[in-house]
Amino acid sequence: MKWGKQAGKQRYKCKNCEIFYCEQRKDVRQKNRFIWFKKWVLERQTLKVLSRESSYSQRTLQTLFYEFLAQAPVLKIQNNRVLHMRMDGTYFKQFCLISYQDHHSNYTQLIRFSDEERYEEIKEDLQNLLRLGLKIESMTVDGQKGTLRAIREVLTETKIQRCLVHIQRQSLIWLTNSPKHTSAKELRKIVLLISKISTHNDKIAWLRQFKQWEIAHKSYYQQKSFNSETDRYWYTHKLLRRTFIYIKSAIPNMFHFLDDEAIPKTTNGIEGFFSHLKNHLDIHRGLTTEHRKNFIKWYIYFSNEK
Repeated sequence: MKWGKQAGKQRYKCKNCEIFYCEQRKDVRQKNRFIWFKKWVLERQTLKVLSRESSYSQRTLQTLFYEFLAQAPVLKIQNNRVLHMRMDGTYFKQFCLISYQDHHSNYTQLIRFSDEERYEEIKEDLQNLLRLGLKIESMTVDGQKGTLRAIREVLTETKIQRCLVHIQRQSLIWLTNSPKHTSAKELRKIVLLISKISTHNDKIAWLRQFKQWEIAHKSYYQQKSFNSETDRYWYTHKLLRRTFIYIKSAIPNMFHFLDDEAIPKTTNGIEGFFSHLKNHLDIHRGLTTEHRKNFIKWYIYFSNEK
């Protein structure tokens, strides 16, 4: 029979032997412990804080959490509509994380751990996404050569949108903050306008400026130097020329977002996701490489549930 409560749990008394006891349900206990694990992963709470809230010792919590980390979840694919995706990689000390994420729902469809962004692996990932039934209308990427090659070979009908922020950022690195020559100063001003393009008129005006710069400074950025000892030529202003070639080669894939507002023009969303992930992971120092990878899997799994 029911006989009051003890520590918030229902207490019972046996009619035959008159022993008092509380029913133990292992499934409920495991579910309650999993709630604390989810808080540990998602809410940036330390073992010390969770110990105070849960009444478990820090050592017990650590043991429980490591048991969960040893069993990484499997991400589920959502293929119920046409997708506009973002793809990017981020580096940790021990590995590189490559993520394929839906732009509108921020749902991560697929991840891969590697040592760098490799063409063969990205190609395999894209083929797997197609086999799983995903319909990818566009893919916004940073412009890494292997990535572009893999997309062109596998997603032949998919629009490739180059991330405007990556183009601008890389160009500014090569041009430096304080270029000396007039041509570099003018190109830097044009580069700073890239992220502000939001209409077709902006695009036309920007392309006109870029073309005018090309005509005006063609003889300068194509200048070559000669070494009589090695009998070899090289471009004198190689960083300026590299910036120009980099932007010009990206132009065909820079403005798809103007024709379809569903296409993201940057990978900022996935980079922000990476930033939050790293902030959460940095709190839990001391994890092994395998536990760090599984922590990332759990973090993405819980984020997808939202």
